[in-house]
Order: sequence, then structure tokens, then C-alpha cells
Amino acid sequence: MGKEEKLLEQWRELTPEKQQKVLEFVELLKYESETTTPESDFAPKTPLAKKLWEIRQRAITSGLQLLNEDEIEIELAARRGGFHES
Repeated sequence: MGKEEKLLEQWRELTPEKQQKVLEFVELLKYESETTTPESDFAPKTPLAKKLWEIRQRAITSGLQLLNEDEIEIELAARRGGFHES
């Protein structure tokens, strides 16, 4: 039996609540691989950069969803009461 078949078989035995947890975990794993792979070679050089990098890594590990550039602009506009394109 292949990995996919084994996973599907075990998936079907889970309660709906546990299936949701599995989906959330898979999304987290996918998100972590998308956000950490390109930056794995990054090495902060200044003390401030090191501290900020550690904070960022803890946030990612805890499951916090980081914003992309567009989302940051939207949030800033909303906080400042400004206009933003939808």
C-alpha cells in the first residue's frame, strides 16, 4: 500500500474534528515550506536584525500567518483610515 492510500485509509477513520486538525496541520507545513525555504540562507548580521529574525521565526513556528506586501498595504490603509483598492 502506498503512502497516499495509507493516508486516505487513516483519514477516513478520523472524526470530522480531527480531519479539520489534519487539514490545518498540512496547511501549516505547506506554509512553512513556502516561507522558510528561500530565506534559509539568510544570516542576520546586526544585533537588531538577529533579534527581529528570531521574533519572526518564533511567529512562524507558532503558526502565525505572515502578511505579504499587498496585505501589509491594505492593513496600513485600514489602520490609517486611508483609501485602498479592493
